[in-house]
Amino acid sequence: MQYNANSPEDYIKQVPEERQEALHNLRKVITDNLPKGFEEGIIYKMIGYYVPHSVYPDGYHCDPKTPLPFMSFASQKNSVNLYHSGIYAKKELSDWFVNEYPKYSKRKLDMGKSCIRFKKMEDIPFDLIGELTKKMSCEEWIDIYETAIKKE
Repeated sequence: MQYNANSPEDYIKQVPEERQEALHNLRKVITDNLPKGFEEGIIYKMIGYYVPHSVYPDGYHCDPKTPLPFMSFASQKNSVNLYHSGIYAKKELSDWFVNEYPKYSKRKLDMGKSCIRFKKMEDIPFDLIGELTKKMSCEEWIDIYETAIKKE
């Protein structure tokens, strides 16, 4: 499902009512733990966290007009999905998350390369997501991104 929102608040107002509180809480835990340098906004029709052009003028290599994406989340048809580029790009971070997840949830982890899916709103491990959000600084993300791009 895609929403045409102009702000994170607008996005949350558009999702089904039974998901609004979970998305509000997810947004709060991310913004409370987001390292300095990242900004919040709407990116790719989702609530996103990115490196703004004021910090990284080159932007995203696929579309330099777009700031460098880092994290986002969206309400999809069957789940709320959290996307974290650092988990995809840094194996140690992915391994940490996979090992920590069972300490925070009784449910099996439903995860792709950078996507973590939550089918039940009450199962979103907000504390773990807060810890994940703190794990990578803006500077580290830029370094990892540039290293990956230079290999291409």
